[in-house]
Amino acid sequence: MTVQERISAFTKLGVFLHRVNVDKLENTNACLTDCWDNLHNQINQSVHHNGWFTRENVLFSIQSWANALTEENLIQWTAAYDFTSVSKKTVGIVTAGNIPLVGMHDFISVLISGHQLVIKQSSSDQKLLPIIAQLLICFEPRFKSHITFTDQKLEHYDAVIATGSNNTARYFEYYFGKVPHIIRKNRNAVAVLTGQESETQMEALGTDIFQYFGLGCRSVSKLFVPKNYDFDQLFKAVFKHQIILDHNKYKNNYDYNKTVYLMSQIPLLENGFLVLKEDTGYASPISVLFYEYYDSLALLKLKLNSDRDLIQCLVSDSLTPESVTFGQTQHPQLWDYADGVDTLDFLIRL
Repeated sequence: MTVQERISAFTKLGVFLHRVNVDKLENTNACLTDCWDNLHNQINQSVHHNGWFTRENVLFSIQSWANALTEENLIQWTAAYDFTSVSKKTVGIVTAGNIPLVGMHDFISVLISGHQLVIKQSSSDQKLLPIIAQLLICFEPRFKSHITFTDQKLEHYDAVIATGSNNTARYFEYYFGKVPHIIRKNRNAVAVLTGQESETQMEALGTDIFQYFGLGCRSVSKLFVPKNYDFDQLFKAVFKHQIILDHNKYKNNYDYNKTVYLMSQIPLLENGFLVLKEDTGYASPISVLFYEYYDSLALLKLKLNSDRDLIQCLVSDSLTPESVTFGQTQHPQLWDYADGVDTLDFLIRL
């Protein structure tokens, strides 16, 4: 397959995924009809299998990938690379399971670069990607020989891309260290506020905080605010997210973390569904948002740069050229690489 043929297949996949919310398909082939039924079945199964995967979040993830997989995006993404010297290799992928389809970008990157993959999914998120692969094969049958799923340990690979916690990363480094690899650890998104944000920006920040219950590496888990910042502005802006307490797992985390902090006599702010705790850390527990005061934006930029290995993305009103717009953390582009590591460049150099 040429790069153009692979782009065409993924473009068709994106168009198809845009239709996930319609009642039925019409005037399509048997392969797509079967996949359509299987996709909705797997959506239902993933919701029952993982208590954090609500139907709304699963559909949000699918729609986000549909928006990313346009011909324009795919051409823009791949145009910066030279695929002519790629020698086909087998790339092992180990996925995390924190949000639905979290391994999708690695899946796309390996295939768009012309390699074949063997993928071991997290037990928390193993329902959706196989049916996405089946759909892709409907559009381009030659991909069938390029895709293997396994529930056993990875074997017979030339390179590895593995994502997990800081603890599992040490295991990955030991186990996969002898082959070319990308090992991803814990990272979080942060937001820098000045107190001059608009109501619209603050409401959008609420989505960055609460989407996927804050479980994504691009979920905002830490705020940097100026001295004497008025948190009432934040609490008012995120009030519409109070329905998150209807989710039992989130509510249990909120009740537990709030109780632990109160019993430990730790000062905190809270609004009935979100706890704010002053903390220098970046990875806050579910239902908790850390915050830290800054003296000047110039000094803060130096701190953020020194801590860049802990930060997945930065939300701000143009504090840095790489800043993400409020409300857009869960809408990365294909060229927004996890941990800032250019996955496609790594793959074409194998």
